Amino acid sequence: MRYLYLLYLEEGGWDAMTPEQQAEGEGAYMAYTEALQTAGILIGANRLQPSPSATTVRLTGGKSQVLDGPYADTKEQLGGYYLVELPDLDQALAWAARCPTVGHGVVEVRPVWPPRTG
Repeated sequence: MRYLYLLYLEEGGWDAMTPEQQAEGEGAYMAYTEALQTAGILIGANRLQPSPSATTVRLTGGKSQVLDGPYADTKEQLGGYYLVELPDLDQALAWAARCPTVGHGVVEVRPVWPPRTG
């Protein structure tokens, strides 16, 4: 089963860190990504640009409406993701608990619908 780890963190927290803290953070994410790759469960991962770069599209009164910025206005913003494949939710949660984001944000674990066949 595939699971998407949605990484939510306080935007601007990275810029508030010292260069040493940033280097330590980069190392932690690189090690975590390498562990997922070594285990053969990583499908994809990436960081997202800051939320002000987002554009939101919604349908209002039958017409599409394009808005600058993210849909949610919250303290924590979606900053990246990992897409993994694991046998069950217990294993997905165990791997999510190892993600460096849990030390300064939240990791939402969301099952991905399997592709439709036929």
